[in-house]
Amino acid sequence: MNIRSVYLVVLAAVLSVSCSKFNKVLKSTDYDYKLKMAQQYYENKKYRQAQTLYEELFPIYKGTPQFEELYYRYADCAFKQKDYLGAENLFNGFLGMFPNSERSEEVEYLEAYSYYKQSPKPELDQTNTIKAMGMMQTFLNTHVGSTRSKEAEGIINSSYKKLEMKELQAAELYYNMEQWKAAAISYTTVINNYPDSPKSDEYKLMIIRSYYKYATMSMQEKQEERYVKVISEVQDFQDRYPESKLLKEAERYLTLSSTRIKSLNK
Repeated sequence: MNIRSVYLVVLAAVLSVSCSKFNKVLKSTDYDYKLKMAQQYYENKKYRQAQTLYEELFPIYKGTPQFEELYYRYADCAFKQKDYLGAENLFNGFLGMFPNSERSEEVEYLEAYSYYKQSPKPELDQTNTIKAMGMMQTFLNTHVGSTRSKEAEGIINSSYKKLEMKELQAAELYYNMEQWKAAAISYTTVINNYPDSPKSDEYKLMIIRSYYKYATMSMQEKQEERYVKVISEVQDFQDRYPESKLLKEAERYLTLSSTRIKSLNK
């Protein structure tokens, strides 16, 4: 028998003993013993076993002095196992039952963090992202100077960027589909919603490009007013981003549009 086979045999034996011990705990009618074992499993990071015992003991200890700690650990077991939906609900229930708990600050943070962990890819629905941002901001307002403030701010910033990315992807989709007016409007929405974005000058350039392409593809009688719109957007670019490395590219569209207008008026 090779070393790997010996290891697997030993591992199977250990798991068998462990399962047998847990089954004995599970079958016990001594609730104090079960609670003690649940605490041991929790402290040893065996959250699945601890959670199973806490769930059974939940109605037994409700209203007792031990219940607050039991409830917290039960919720934390869900969180530690990445069951963020379950954790979110349990943390919320804990705060409703123990609003003055010494753990309330931690639990408020963990509830908000549970929403953040459920935040999906940018292209999907961002309800949980928005919820997480709001809850983290409430946390910062409620617990000024908390040791978790920096983490909360980081989560808000990360969520903000994800929401920006979602709107940006919509604008890029319109642009790639050659829906020029829709693209220009969508990029404008991105700038309006995220004015402090480090990429705002890039978005502005895309607005200019989109309006220019829209003008070029328009009927002749509509072109002049649409080239005037391009010029207006370039002038706005000049005012907003005079130091941008993209300024020359933006100004190129001003020259092109002015030339087109002169050509149309001949």
